[in-house]
Amino acid sequence: MTTATLTSKGRITIPAEVRHDLKVDAGDRIECIQIAPGRYELVAATQSITDRKSIFGKSPHQVSIDDMNKTIAKRGATTR
Repeated sequence: MTTATLTSKGRITIPAEVRHDLKVDAGDRIECIQIAPGRYELVAATQSITDRKSIFGKSPHQVSIDDMNKTIAKRGATTR
């Protein structure tokens, strides 16, 4: 397991092994994505969003734009 230490200013030095695996370097951005309460995943933000769409896998449901609009209108009409 690789660990890092948080400084008093809230900074972390990401270990070289992790930077290498994420393919990030100085100045690159890292996204912190909450995957569960108290659990986060670090993702290199150097790729375009279309390159990262496979993170979630293919959707088991195909939904048309018309179906989306109907659902939005239906749910919007029942707001609190």
